[in-house]
Amino acid sequence: MSKILIRGAQVLGGEPQHVLIDGETIAEVGPAIEAGDATVIEAAGKILLPGLVDLHTHLREPGREDSETVLTGTRAAAVGGYTAVHAMANTFPVADTAGVVEQVWRLGRESGYCDVQPVGAVTVGLEGKQLAELGAMHDSAAGVKVFSDDGKCVDDAVIMRRALEYVKAFDGVIAQHAQEPRLTEGAQMNEGVVSAELGLAGWPAVAEESIIARDVLLAAHVGSRVHICHLSTAGSVEIIRWAKSKGWDVTAEVTPHHLLLTDELVRSYNPVYKVNPPLRTEADVLALREALADGTIDCVATDHAPHPHEDKDCEWGAAAMGMVGLETALSVVQQTMVDTGLLDWAGVADRMSFRPAVIGRLAGHGRPVSPGEPANLTLVDPAYRGAVDPAGFASRSRNTPYEGRELPGRVTHTFLRGRATVVDGKLA
Repeated sequence: MSKILIRGAQVLGGEPQHVLIDGETIAEVGPAIEAGDATVIEAAGKILLPGLVDLHTHLREPGREDSETVLTGTRAAAVGGYTAVHAMANTFPVADTAGVVEQVWRLGRESGYCDVQPVGAVTVGLEGKQLAELGAMHDSAAGVKVFSDDGKCVDDAVIMRRALEYVKAFDGVIAQHAQEPRLTEGAQMNEGVVSAELGLAGWPAVAEESIIARDVLLAAHVGSRVHICHLSTAGSVEIIRWAKSKGWDVTAEVTPHHLLLTDELVRSYNPVYKVNPPLRTEADVLALREALADGTIDCVATDHAPHPHEDKDCEWGAAAMGMVGLETALSVVQQTMVDTGLLDWAGVADRMSFRPAVIGRLAGHGRPVSPGEPANLTLVDPAYRGAVDPAGFASRSRNTPYEGRELPGRVTHTFLRGRATVVDGKLA
């Protein structure tokens, strides 16, 4: 590999520095580095971050390659500034065996655009009745550390307890999709004023909060790690804050769309806004932003959920739930957190790289921008402003809620172990 000199970038938003990449690692960081035979990237005014890490990505392969593949999904991740993603288990077949998680892991290695860390299912077939091969998936080549039935809740308390106890043996974590199924039967959107006015079946906040309350208590009881997926309500924030005050090993994530969008958008009946958990109220959005800022919520995770056109271009009740998010996540975080003064760029690096890598126990990612560290890096132009055009997405699907919306910031370069995967905003 040739040497690359990134000249004049603001590392984590600080003073301008030069960063020299030599092979797969960062060789030097400082105010004055000679280029020599290095390829030079002029980065004045740009922010240099560690490569982003997503704890919650749906790559759909195997089984739903009409929505996304590991290749197209990792291309989308690279465009969004990600160097590692965790691929959720709700594929066909379900990633509940060592064989399936190894297949996904190997597809990620072949794609070359970012590292793919498979997430194993907690239960066989995501059916919530019998524990999956947790130990075998951990011992496989994929080295699974995160387990989730995401898309479904592990609603049986005994099964959840057993899973938490099992993963303690290898420092694993259960990532819970908090949704009490009996309280959300037929639910179409957030339960509240808007659902009442529209006559759509409501999805109450307590359906999320009751599961979170149970699971933080279970995690404390057995001394294990639990991670809460896509937190969406102010009440959930308070439960997580309380659990952390007890010193329990509890972490949580929030999606970009829950930091920006509200249930008022459902008045359009546009199924692009149909998502699980649903868009909540303005009060919830503000509570989530404050919790991400103060560290109660540990990280941002995209819940990138691609769907083919026919699954979204239909009446609201028949539409699939989910939004693509890898290519717009950083822009949404800049708008909601940086431009509002709630986080600086060092805080963004913490919430979108450092902390998710620690939660996922992902070696080589979420590392400082320092000599000797892997050259997993993202260069961002924060001054950029542009309307979102899904026609240009690297993802195979186009179900973005931001079409036509102007968002700030653009990833200009992404480096995976010193190799450029994105150059000037385009796939390398």
